[in-house]
Amino acid sequence: MNTLSALAGAIRLAPGAPIPTALQSSRPDWSDRLGRGQATQALPTLVSSLFSLCGQAHRWCSQLALHAADPRLFPDLRELPAVLQRETALEHVRRFGLDWPRQLAQPDDALTARVLDALRRCPLMQPTAAPAALWPAMRDWLSAECLQQEPAEWLDDWRAAGTDGLQRWSLRSSGWLAALLRCAREADVPLPLLAVNALRPQAEEHSLRAVGAALATKPGFAIRPQWNGQCAHTGTWSRLHDDVSPPPATAWGLLGSRIAELVRLCLPDEPRSSGQHWLAWGAIATGHGKGLAWVEMARGLLIHQVELDSHGLVAACRVIAPTEWNFHPEGLAAQAVSAITGSPEQMDRSVRLVMAALDPCVPFSIEPTESSQEMQHA
Repeated sequence: MNTLSALAGAIRLAPGAPIPTALQSSRPDWSDRLGRGQATQALPTLVSSLFSLCGQAHRWCSQLALHAADPRLFPDLRELPAVLQRETALEHVRRFGLDWPRQLAQPDDALTARVLDALRRCPLMQPTAAPAALWPAMRDWLSAECLQQEPAEWLDDWRAAGTDGLQRWSLRSSGWLAALLRCAREADVPLPLLAVNALRPQAEEHSLRAVGAALATKPGFAIRPQWNGQCAHTGTWSRLHDDVSPPPATAWGLLGSRIAELVRLCLPDEPRSSGQHWLAWGAIATGHGKGLAWVEMARGLLIHQVELDSHGLVAACRVIAPTEWNFHPEGLAAQAVSAITGSPEQMDRSVRLVMAALDPCVPFSIEPTESSQEMQHA
């Protein structure tokens, strides 16, 4: 592991092992240690560099929190919906094209070449794409390169039939995205995705303030957060505007939820439904010189909290990234990984499917447990 990876931390997984040893994370809490004493104008750039995979979402969430703490800071946030839309869609495309081939499929040079060829033609991957033409071009790309049908029709089928519709589509489509889902289907495992634990504190201000209070007063809360006294899960299936309940019950089903969000983001703007209006965000002042902000981004709900001192410098900067919710040592991923059984190869494939579905923002490794080693030597 190089120095940067060591600083960012990593997740170690032991399939079949009991909780809390099934998942151990070395993620440090750098934001508060490095944020204190910073000038307010410098803080968004600092946090975006600390969380580089989702840097734009962190930058804007930091600006939102600072604006809530002092309305004179970052007064113009009109670009936020468009930035969230583009960056979240781009992150989904990257994960589908760069991570899923190695996480979901056996080594297949021909399939990998198809995926990379499609990515080269993706309008979001073209830095010179004109904003006005971007989303119509993305819909054409989705139709021709990924779905083999109109994106709106695909989304209607997902909303109506869920994973049953996803299974039918994956079997009839000849595209690379469906091929990846077919590769992963046999490795599917159930997930304890209770609707009551789908993270939505932003739906009620008192709930959001309770998370903020715990973040400010409980040591270690940013790394081991809880909501309503329990571990919670967050992702494309727990959006504030989502009208599909309950969430998919398996890791494979969550892949469909991620595809559905990319489709939504590429469709024309419609309130609480698609385009720039799909992802929600907001901020509240929690006291004099104190602000709490949240944005929905690719991996789930992101929360930033800031406090300013009497000189206008940052006195506290606290961040809860989606990875901390989903990869809590007793949370969703840990429970799923702990329950995985089978041969070493089967366990490895199932773990990789879980990780593709929940998508941590740090590297992970899979370590054999005693039971898998015994099966390997049997």
